[in-house]
Amino acid sequence: MAARKDSTTPFSLDLYHVSEELGFILPEPLQNLPPYYQPWMDIACQVPELVLAHELRSQVNKMLPCTLAVPYWEVSRRLGLPPILTHADAVLANWRKKDPDGPLDIENLELLVSIPGGESVQGFFLVTLMVERAAIPALRSIPKVINGVRCGDSKAVVTALEEISQSIDGMVGCLKLMQVHVDPSVFYGIMRIFLSGWKDNPCMPNGLVYEGVQIEPVEYSGGSAAQSSLLHCFDELLGVKHEDKSGAFLTRMRSYMLPAHKQLIQDISLQPSLRTFVQQQANEDLTEAFQECVSKLLALRSYHITVVTRFITIPASKARQLYNRKEDTEAEMICKAPRALEERGTGGSGIMSFLKTVRNQTRDALLPKQAKR
Repeated sequence: MAARKDSTTPFSLDLYHVSEELGFILPEPLQNLPPYYQPWMDIACQVPELVLAHELRSQVNKMLPCTLAVPYWEVSRRLGLPPILTHADAVLANWRKKDPDGPLDIENLELLVSIPGGESVQGFFLVTLMVERAAIPALRSIPKVINGVRCGDSKAVVTALEEISQSIDGMVGCLKLMQVHVDPSVFYGIMRIFLSGWKDNPCMPNGLVYEGVQIEPVEYSGGSAAQSSLLHCFDELLGVKHEDKSGAFLTRMRSYMLPAHKQLIQDISLQPSLRTFVQQQANEDLTEAFQECVSKLLALRSYHITVVTRFITIPASKARQLYNRKEDTEAEMICKAPRALEERGTGGSGIMSFLKTVRNQTRDALLPKQAKR
């Protein structure tokens, strides 16, 4: 797909597999694959039960068996995704409505496939889906900003930026549902084990062999919020620059996105600079709308730090105290998590330092305040 930096054709989401109604969310995900994949589906739909019964292959931490590895590799290749659980798999394409005619809300949704962790798994992935849903108005407004900048229409840009700000505010509201639907001890002690991949994972330092595909082990990062295309789109639109380690990690996470979504991010980055446009126009309403939009993105990232503190940092601290004296159910839950994963994100990053760096770099995108005359 060719980038369109100087095209006179209006910028549109049509080329990027982004729905006006659902954004990055996959409409009506398939609930079953063709018969050839039935053994694969049988395992996928019973992962929590098989783990609990100790019936999964005992050496799966070293080698993915051929019967799983070969079809998994081929399907992933055709989709343009790596053969590991990604945000696109676990969230965007992992849902169905309980009532087909009902609303797309958390009470009317359930997962197609799950991992160990019970109701907290359902809550974690569906709340994340609701965050994606809340971002749909912002996605629809991105072309309005780009086209407004192209033709010098400050009023249209202001309106679109206000829509994006409101949408990001809604994303924060949805993210707050994590504390309602997800138990921190379950997330830390159980879910992270299954979401942490085989790259930058001290528990699997040599990666994983895909039997029948590769002789040598390969490394892939686990599922991560950084694999959502949303914040990447906002960063490119608003001119948020990520440097050094944080920038390299975010760039690598784009390889875990569907190719069309990755291309959208790239093409947004090639458009005329919104930040420069705002500075050149010297329009008070435009400047205020831009500042508000960056501030909302900053607030979202600040709240994400709060979520990580609750679900990783605090349980990690408890784990250090409880490893040698399991006194209650919560302690037993927390202590299931390998110590090597303490305070690491599921994508393999040193989570807190990464998030604080990204938040600070978002703050840097704010325009300097003009001195009053």
